[in-house]
Amino acid sequence: MREIDLMYQTMLAELAQRSLDGDFVSDFPAEGWFVTQVSREKEYLYFVDPETRRRSYVGRKDDPEIASRVSEFNALKNDVKARRKLVSTLVRDGGMPGMVRVTGDVVSALAEAGLFRLRAVLVGTVAYSTYPGILGVRLPASSMQTGDADFAQFHSISTAVEDSIPPILDVLRRVDPSFREVPHQSGGSRCTQFQNNDRYKVEFVTPNTGSDDHMDKAAEMPALGGAGAEPLRFLDYLIHDPMRTVLLYKGGITVNVPRPERYAVHKLILSTRRGDDSYAELKREKDLRQSTLLMEALVQTRRHWELADAFTEAWNRGPSWQEGIEDGISYLRDGLSETVAEGIREGIEEMGLDPQDYGFSGGEFAP
Repeated sequence: MREIDLMYQTMLAELAQRSLDGDFVSDFPAEGWFVTQVSREKEYLYFVDPETRRRSYVGRKDDPEIASRVSEFNALKNDVKARRKLVSTLVRDGGMPGMVRVTGDVVSALAEAGLFRLRAVLVGTVAYSTYPGILGVRLPASSMQTGDADFAQFHSISTAVEDSIPPILDVLRRVDPSFREVPHQSGGSRCTQFQNNDRYKVEFVTPNTGSDDHMDKAAEMPALGGAGAEPLRFLDYLIHDPMRTVLLYKGGITVNVPRPERYAVHKLILSTRRGDDSYAELKREKDLRQSTLLMEALVQTRRHWELADAFTEAWNRGPSWQEGIEDGISYLRDGLSETVAEGIREGIEEMGLDPQDYGFSGGEFAP
């Protein structure tokens, strides 16, 4: 894989910093103020609107980035014009992926509504498109094609933040008036999907870590502006400890995305949960392609330790996870490449663990 020039990686880091600064100015006018609220023995920051006195959730008080921006709040400036030039340069000259208009507008609208401030996570292929900048390598454009945008949030977070974005359908219809609710298969009143006339779909999901009785039933999500979320297995692993980055659209959109090593392992497992029809087969092929490309990129950039850490965590979650990993690798035509297998094995050894306990025999994955 071709690596992205260090100059452009540095520019991306600067854009991410300035985009987050700009978001902070946009979300919280200088006339307001911040207050601390304690919940379950943890301190959280809320912003008080000077006119309505409404409190808006900001984040954990012990988050260094949040604390820094609060202390420097009055000095932050929103330099959108300069950031647009940075985005243009990164896409045009740096070879990083930009966004098609509908995706960029949807993510931008939800970001401005406060979705990521309320600790939601961008998942799916749109999140995958941010990894070239994060890893510093160019990934094939064909692996980034999508007709939807997916967002995830822990149910516990959605209920704990005591805040919400505006009505979700209102937000989406400001992007495209044709957006409408897609009735949930359970027949309940909560909707987890929205679609426009071009069949572009926006979906909300949440981890299902409990009984299978929760499957196929939309979960109530107080922070999602009236939307529900589809409970999914394995999702808690994917969105644990997400990272901030910037989506290359207009002046840059600050988003939360899964860590690439978790995305790679999750897609490997997810490929085994697809059905047997032709559409499911296409989805499986895409899952495996994204997983393989990310694992190769992580090993190439000497992030094999992070990949091994994500791999062993999933493996240690029990037999169903191990079966998912084994079946996922069996779907690959030639299994894990020698380079990737060696990188994971080496990372496991660096962690002081025995690769044989994680399905390796010699330098190969052979459970």
